[in-house]
Amino acid sequence: MAHATAARQGAQTSPEDHADLEDLVGYNLKRAYVIVDADFRRALGEDGLAPRVFSALSLIVHIPDITQSDLARRLGIERSGLVAITDDLEARGFVIRQPVPGDRRVQALAATKAGKAAYLEALQTVRAHEARLLSDLSPAEAETLVGLLRKIRQIGD
Repeated sequence: MAHATAARQGAQTSPEDHADLEDLVGYNLKRAYVIVDADFRRALGEDGLAPRVFSALSLIVHIPDITQSDLARRLGIERSGLVAITDDLEARGFVIRQPVPGDRRVQALAATKAGKAAYLEALQTVRAHEARLLSDLSPAEAETLVGLLRKIRQIGD
């Protein structure tokens, strides 16, 4: 019993306990990401698309015949890491791999009808999830947040 109480007290820290961290962008981004990621996964359900899989499907839907290399570059992941994502989408019947004319080593990805429908359904759920998470922000604050995050992303591009 005393151990459980001590554990709870240790988990209940005030901002002053780690004041240096509170001022760091990376710390706040990571903490916010953990919350966003967990809610995203909860919103889409156990068999739903994981965030990286959703992102890949979004790009495949919007950029027909995107190559796997281009998709990996746009997602900011290693091409080898894309294999599992592509396999998942293909196993669900959401994408097909197609040869690229003139280069047999390269494959392009195209969304199937089922993939497009699944993406649109997931997109509605993701938008609702984000609206719920950002409900304490004004529309202007939410727009500013996304704009600032895009600026940070552009540094890495």
